[in-house]
Amino acid sequence: MHGDAGTAALAVEPAASARLPLAGLLALACAGFVTILTEALPAGLLSPMSADLGVSRALVGQLVTIYAIGSLVAALPMTALTQRLPRRPLLLAAIAGFVVVNTLTAFTHQYAVMLVARFIAGISAGLLWSLVAGYASRMVVPRLQGRAIAVAMVGTPLALSLGIPAGTLLGQTIGWRWAFGLMSLLSVGLLLWARLALPALSAPGAGARQRLGDVWRLPGMRAALLTMFLYLLAHNVLYTYIEPFAALAGAAPWLDRLLLVFGVAALLGIWITGIWVDRWLRVLVIASTVAFALAATAFALWPTSPWVLVLGTVLWGVAFGGVATQFQTAVARRAGAAGDIAQSFVVTGWNLAIAIGGVVGGVMLETLGERWLPGVLLVLLVMTLMVVVRRPRAWAPAVH
Repeated sequence: MHGDAGTAALAVEPAASARLPLAGLLALACAGFVTILTEALPAGLLSPMSADLGVSRALVGQLVTIYAIGSLVAALPMTALTQRLPRRPLLLAAIAGFVVVNTLTAFTHQYAVMLVARFIAGISAGLLWSLVAGYASRMVVPRLQGRAIAVAMVGTPLALSLGIPAGTLLGQTIGWRWAFGLMSLLSVGLLLWARLALPALSAPGAGARQRLGDVWRLPGMRAALLTMFLYLLAHNVLYTYIEPFAALAGAAPWLDRLLLVFGVAALLGIWITGIWVDRWLRVLVIASTVAFALAATAFALWPTSPWVLVLGTVLWGVAFGGVATQFQTAVARRAGAAGDIAQSFVVTGWNLAIAIGGVVGGVMLETLGERWLPGVLLVLLVMTLMVVVRRPRAWAPAVH
């Protein structure tokens, strides 16, 4: 019966480790690093790619958009179709997708071909992100599952804070094609590492096919996903348009360093979450929401102060750093054996928040101006906090 997924503990292999298997977890983290870097690299190389391909910078920017669309439309159906397949070959296939796509991107001179390649890359990303959290949680005993997810997710802030600036600098120095070629080589090495370091896991709940609607209706699932969506919508409204907002405080010349500060602060947030997530999940979600709301309040009150911008960005980064782990842990707890399907909901909601955040922020930018962006954040974060406070079941420990 579909209700079994809601009351079962997270699927754990008989050989689940009582210690964190760092080699395997870091392989998952590297997979996340490659995924984020592949997605965002064109944004830092707009001008050279535009000149080489003979298209506008706006069209080069659509290479990021089509990637997100691929993830958005593929996560749910791909996860549903592959739920009875062994996990390791599936994960390796997703990584292999990046080898093929980044190689094709490095060599093709046709913009249309590149668009198709990027859409396929988005499909690989959607599948990979739906697997990572479930894979990490099944490698360890239940008391370490949140911490294992935190380690597996560390590749995201590393890619945002270090990988994207480094990849952009590399592309500007030796050429954007070489940057994508090196991404392919990195993915080949990751394939070998993942094959050796990750245990072979069977399909979770392989004896019974889980339906998307059944997983969606599990107790606490929708509250956890709604909280995630509202929080990420607030984040993306500001992060997508951080350049014009930061310019209010005169930060345009050092925006790259401001984003580096954000990424480093996010590493601190994921470290804090990794320590406490298994025992204090709901407290962490509340703290992340309140901290982000305080930063948004400061941005709203003193939008032209560079010191407020820097300190608020630090607080925002710390708050944001751990939320991926927090939301994935909550969803995994609610889903039990249907964890991979539940994670595909996370991938879909995450990319939907990116898309809608860009639209909402763009409308605000063109109508009221950038100084009003923090006001939208505050409304969304108050709504987020209300859901967390009024739906405690979404953050309860898994029932064993």
